[in-house]
Amino acid sequence: MADDWQNGGFGLYVHWPFCEAKCPYCDFNSHVSRQIDHTAWLDAYLLELERYAAQTPGRVLNTIFFGGGTPSLMAPETVEAVIQAARGHWHAANDMEITLEANPGSVEAGRFAGYRDAGVNRISMGIQALNDEDLRRLGRIHTVAEAQKAFDVARNCFDRVSFDLIYARQHQTLSNWQTELKQALSMAIDHLSLYQLTIEQGTAFGDRYAVGKLRGLPEDDNSADMYMATQEICEAAGLPAYEISNHAKPGSESQHNQVYWRYGDYVGIGPGAHGRLTVDGLKLATESYLNPNTWLTEVDKSTGESVRTPLSTQDQANEYLMMGLRLVEGINMDRFQALSSTSIPQDRLSYLTEIGMVEQSGTTLKATKDGRAVLNAVIRELLVD
Repeated sequence: MADDWQNGGFGLYVHWPFCEAKCPYCDFNSHVSRQIDHTAWLDAYLLELERYAAQTPGRVLNTIFFGGGTPSLMAPETVEAVIQAARGHWHAANDMEITLEANPGSVEAGRFAGYRDAGVNRISMGIQALNDEDLRRLGRIHTVAEAQKAFDVARNCFDRVSFDLIYARQHQTLSNWQTELKQALSMAIDHLSLYQLTIEQGTAFGDRYAVGKLRGLPEDDNSADMYMATQEICEAAGLPAYEISNHAKPGSESQHNQVYWRYGDYVGIGPGAHGRLTVDGLKLATESYLNPNTWLTEVDKSTGESVRTPLSTQDQANEYLMMGLRLVEGINMDRFQALSSTSIPQDRLSYLTEIGMVEQSGTTLKATKDGRAVLNAVIRELLVD
């Protein structure tokens, strides 16, 4: 299965680890730093790109994604240099998607224009709420008015602008969310990412929750109602779900994220970045050092990669299943069997089909709308030991 990754494509993820402030719900590898040596960071990114390119020669690069952290704190010159280096190392797809994540509190018109001129052609903006009180609770440093202004600036610079919202927030009702979602849809161009608030260990929200100080979270049934309402409202507005938390007009899906969900290969560079790479016929899981200073030091020595783990064929098959069932399009059963050399047990498939959680059509297996609402439970049933 040396060429299996081609079913999903090839992407590059660049992690910028810095933020102006740490949000209390965030468990991403992000850090607050008042002094950043942009030259040192660019040099490190270029070294990592050169190293990974030597291992993956001759490939067509489909996507680049600048994530974080807050990549809109990056100098446009840094972004441009990374893009140009990537184009020099690999063949660029004719329709290569280049996305940069941005926060409304850290952007300005000049910087957006700079990213556009650098080669970025898609912005993903972390708005998170259209309610000032909830923005404060979420630790966001922008207001709704600032978010809308930043969105308008981005829309004037880019044809493709997506933004994120979080629902099932403290003290939020189903009616509140329905109203907010309709407002978001009136702003949206062609893509929305809509995430249910999850309380993660190691975050400020996780600490508060553990001692009973995070009040007003909706009950599970209310959260489920918000999820189902999200699917119905977005579909009616012409932005149906194509993945558990992502909605788009047909043809406007995030190409980079689909590399993940379709189980392609992707290089991950920057502190804490993960990757999946097929090298000499072997599929590898890669991880980078988490601490920004450690990562910089190690890149200068040899590599920012801290872990490189060969994946068994069964590991690959299970990862493909876990990622692919997030997509409305589902997975190809023949591809799963080719990876794992075994099939998903028929009794489990029959049971899940009977209770309306999955459906099969030819070689395609997909979760139903009801199944996607409880996808983790569905996947647990299907994973092969």
